[in-house]
Amino acid sequence: MNKRRIVITGLGAISPVGKSVDATWNAVRNGECGIDKITLFDASTFPVQIAAEVKNFNPEEHGIDGKDAHRMARFTQFLLAASNEAVRDANLTPADLADDKTGIVAGNGLSGFDILETAYNKYFKSGCNRIPPLAIPMLIPNEGAANVSIHLGITGNAWTIATACASGTDALGVALDLVRSGRLDICLAGGAESTITGFSIGSFNGMHALASTFNDRPQEACRPFDKDRAGFTIGEGAGVLILEALDHALARGAKIYAEFAGYGASSDAYHITSPKPGGEGGAKSITRALQDANLKPEDIQYYNAHGTSTKLNDPTETEMVKLAFGKHAYDMKISSTKSMTGHCIGAAGAIEAIIGIKAMNDSFYPPTINLENPDVEQGCDLDYVPNVGVHGDIDCFASASLGFGGHNGTIIMKKFKA
Repeated sequence: MNKRRIVITGLGAISPVGKSVDATWNAVRNGECGIDKITLFDASTFPVQIAAEVKNFNPEEHGIDGKDAHRMARFTQFLLAASNEAVRDANLTPADLADDKTGIVAGNGLSGFDILETAYNKYFKSGCNRIPPLAIPMLIPNEGAANVSIHLGITGNAWTIATACASGTDALGVALDLVRSGRLDICLAGGAESTITGFSIGSFNGMHALASTFNDRPQEACRPFDKDRAGFTIGEGAGVLILEALDHALARGAKIYAEFAGYGASSDAYHITSPKPGGEGGAKSITRALQDANLKPEDIQYYNAHGTSTKLNDPTETEMVKLAFGKHAYDMKISSTKSMTGHCIGAAGAIEAIIGIKAMNDSFYPPTINLENPDVEQGCDLDYVPNVGVHGDIDCFASASLGFGGHNGTIIMKKFKA
């Protein structure tokens, strides 16, 4: 049976390197890094003092009323801002959004840590009567999708996907299935995160997951596949894509960025934080995405890597790519744009999907910055587009995300051809 074809008709992004899709892509294309000293709280006594923040974010500049913003966690503000941009970009009308066959699926990993910390501190100091009355509805993870539904008038499903760092990618995959099945004609999909707080940074540092030796040179901290990598750098932001059935998009004369060709998922069933050695779990998600898209490994020119800059991820992901793509792994180009955006957790997969679409449409492979000495001793010997992006045609790209708990997700997009 022929699958319903699904296309991307709108994009929206809030990231550490830009507060729109174009600003984000231009920064990534030029190899600009958004990692700097933390300003969202006083981190001067912390072992890790750097992060990839969204600087100078004003929700009112992104169509969010100030009073409404005060009732939202920061991650929700990001998601609504990116959704507003994507809806404008897709030229969707209020009637389109209110149709029962329009929905939203949003990925989120850690939800409203900022709200939780503020509320707990008030409770700890002054007792339960000082807890803000909206603490719970502001901090729970579904409030991102719920607020987008409320503010845009979306009456179809409003779902939240929580698969840690794979959340944004898995949200796209779930949305793909919803529109393919005919349950929806349009779906906003992506992810959001904002968890640059003292408790979050302290907790990740306690796991020895963060780069803690680059406080004096933050823009060099995230160095995927480099032998001097020392951990990931946490980021924040949101990415939203408009998925639409092709016939529906053509009927309303929508512009089309790409065709969403395939999605694959798997679980390592191995460990709560570490990827399974050998990369077999992640390779399965790539292979399943290729099968779903009815493509061969050789059809993929670009792979946007999870690429976290940790000792375990980078060699394991390289093994995963070699397993899934075989000899072609050495022919295609790979980059980790987290070297610039930091690791945006639940938003990462969505932001990276947008970067992949822009790369494909601009025929430009974005770089992996800070890659000075590839860790070939650990098997990191592929073409990671070191330091400077290069021109080249991209007909199909894959983007993968790997989450704590062993969650693996891969999406494949291709140039749209009628």
